[in-house]
Amino acid sequence: MSKKVFVFFPDGVGLRNFAFTKFKSIGEEMGFDITYWNNTIFDLESELGFKQVTIENHQIHPLTPIYSRARKRAELNVSRDKFNDDVYPTYKFPFSYKGLKNTFKSLYTRLLIGLYSSEQGVEKIRHKINALERKNPKYAYCKAQLEQHQPDLIFCTTQRATQSISALLAAKDLGIPTVAFVYSWDNVPKAMQVVETDYYCVWSEHMKREVLQYYPFVKPEQVFVTGTPQFEPHYNHSLKETREDFFNTYGLDVNKQYICYSGDDETTSPLDQYYLEDLANAVRSLNTKGYNLGIIYRKCPVDFTNRYDAVIKNNADIIEVLDPIWKQVGSQWNQVLPSPEDFKMLYNVCEHSAFVTNVCSSTVFDFVAHDKACIYYNYEQPQLKEGIRDIGQNYKYVHFRSMPSEKAAIFCTDKNELEHQVKQILDGQLTNVPEGKAWFKIIVGPTPTEASKKIWEAILNILNHK
Repeated sequence: MSKKVFVFFPDGVGLRNFAFTKFKSIGEEMGFDITYWNNTIFDLESELGFKQVTIENHQIHPLTPIYSRARKRAELNVSRDKFNDDVYPTYKFPFSYKGLKNTFKSLYTRLLIGLYSSEQGVEKIRHKINALERKNPKYAYCKAQLEQHQPDLIFCTTQRATQSISALLAAKDLGIPTVAFVYSWDNVPKAMQVVETDYYCVWSEHMKREVLQYYPFVKPEQVFVTGTPQFEPHYNHSLKETREDFFNTYGLDVNKQYICYSGDDETTSPLDQYYLEDLANAVRSLNTKGYNLGIIYRKCPVDFTNRYDAVIKNNADIIEVLDPIWKQVGSQWNQVLPSPEDFKMLYNVCEHSAFVTNVCSSTVFDFVAHDKACIYYNYEQPQLKEGIRDIGQNYKYVHFRSMPSEKAAIFCTDKNELEHQVKQILDGQLTNVPEGKAWFKIIVGPTPTEASKKIWEAILNILNHK
């Protein structure tokens, strides 16, 4: 009899990895009966033909967001003290005191942080959040769904969503094994582990060490190194179009060589548009020296600002906009959902661009999978002023310490050097690809094409030893 697995989407961020890759078909080939437990507003049944159980109740306890924020800040305080490292406070977002409601929430959160900034205190906050969510009507709602459908295991596609807490507690209280996938390469040091599950799937041995370092209550046997499906499409060569076909589809000039500018969200890079402008200026200068270059601007899918518009308009002869094929189905960042077609676009943007430039994005790995270089901008813009975040702090974050050498990316630390670096890459005199591949192996693991299979093997292992 096949094992029934609920693949749980508490929000839309996991769709790209677990609905639009071959994850489901691989699981079915291995004999699993797969149902998507769907808390998103993306209808998996009508859009993709997947069997789903829809969670209509999206309620969380009113105090959960406050306690969750306090838990995160308290964890970061513990890490600061435990590792004697001042990087951890830089992960914190500022409090808001606009209006009476926000002021109350901020003051109450600060009180909780003051009371619980210890390992024992963090554990107490986690217990408090669980107690609140067990009182939340969604807990009983999800418990009833699980009793009706009786899955053998719940696989949660992200560890960072408060929407998942009550559902996973219901599963645990019914004795159903729970597994969480650690969603992103920077999540563990940033105290992004919202849920506690029986098991965890992580990208690499590096990430496993992080989980055990930051969460001593997790035992080594609870953590499975699987890789991430995120990069699997880059090895699916059926997605590849010829240069001519791709350029014709998006109205690109086949006589030009294009550099990809991968945009960032406003929080990470608030002055991102000026780096695009710097690249445009460098390209314009090189074009007067015999080159024939253009820029493909691919925005961050969750950036809703118009901050790039003036730069794009002023450089319309150089910059071509290729927006990610994502759909906005709600107002929140996690309600901007990818489409399967975007895999093909991203594959071919990587394949047919000379290289990529951006601020600290994981697109360094997308491009290195295609043997393409990456420039990271790491200089201040003159528009920087008090209250605007300096991008330089991004490169001090813990996940950047995983770089095997400074050459794992090409850092542009001076605007005046950008044109020269671009020229060197184009002329084959500068690259980060060998060291970038070594970094990719550290972060993603040695078998990037086998992540989906390894996750299902971990699930099978868990069920066989239940």
